[in-house]
Amino acid sequence: MPHHDSFQNVCFLLSATECQNASIAYTITVSQSGGTNFTTLTDALNSIPSGNNQWIKILLSPGTYKEQIIVEKDKGGCIILEGNDRTSTIITYDNHSSTLDSVTLALYFDNFVARNVTFKGCIGALLDDTQRAQAVAFRSYGDKHAFYSCGFVGYQDTLWDDHGRHYFKSCYIEGAVDFIFGNGQSVYEQCTINVTGGGFITAQSRPSANDTSGYVFRNCDVSGTGHADLGRAYDAFARVIFIDSKFSEVVNPEGWFIWHQSGHENDVTFAEVNCTGPGADTSKRIPWEKKLDSSAIMQYDTQTFINQDGWIANQPL
Repeated sequence: MPHHDSFQNVCFLLSATECQNASIAYTITVSQSGGTNFTTLTDALNSIPSGNNQWIKILLSPGTYKEQIIVEKDKGGCIILEGNDRTSTIITYDNHSSTLDSVTLALYFDNFVARNVTFKGCIGALLDDTQRAQAVAFRSYGDKHAFYSCGFVGYQDTLWDDHGRHYFKSCYIEGAVDFIFGNGQSVYEQCTINVTGGGFITAQSRPSANDTSGYVFRNCDVSGTGHADLGRAYDAFARVIFIDSKFSEVVNPEGWFIWHQSGHENDVTFAEVNCTGPGADTSKRIPWEKKLDSSAIMQYDTQTFINQDGWIANQPL
């Protein structure tokens, strides 16, 4: 994983681009077979004017779109990407040269919604007999990004959940090593997390006590064929909380790993609240796992943690 910028996510609360209203101005259609506005997602995104501040929907027909796309902040934002369903609408690429360069789709603007689409990184490249290449399926670097019934498929560094407030609902996330990582301020609700190798589910990079970032998983299902810790600390104040989630035996008994942050055990916030399943036995967890009281748990409610200004409901349905 590359080094992350250390500025606080609170900046996004002040500077996010505001969309004009909650209605969709127009829809762009995309199909590889033609008969639509465009045959590639790249061309559809390029057609949106810079500085856009009205909601525009891109409707993707079923298919596998092999494209590598980076959309910079000057695009403006206010874009909806909608597929038919996540099993038939896939955006993928096969670059694995580095974490930064391997990203299939990277967004650097505010206000984004994705529904029924799978983002896939390269998962087949072997560096040697034991290690697969890093390949990012999606990088979310902007405020007010929401994902519904989407898929994120990779092996290492699948989902770069980076700066800004992000909301994931009923999504499928697959990987083995650090496959949800970054400095995002995010809530995952009713998501399926599929562990496919030996490693770590999260690598959260909160750098200071004043940084607002962290990952909260609520009513999620953690299972798969591998074995993994719930997370390792990528920075000294890493914050990951699992609430009311179900863990299969894929979760390692120790649960968490301090990694390169030895000495910061009291600064890191790794916690589990009311989780169930064979992997939820905390009797062998690392001793510095946080025990949250009821008031602390309340601050990780979706409304309190990421939706203070009601942005989720303000996005078009």
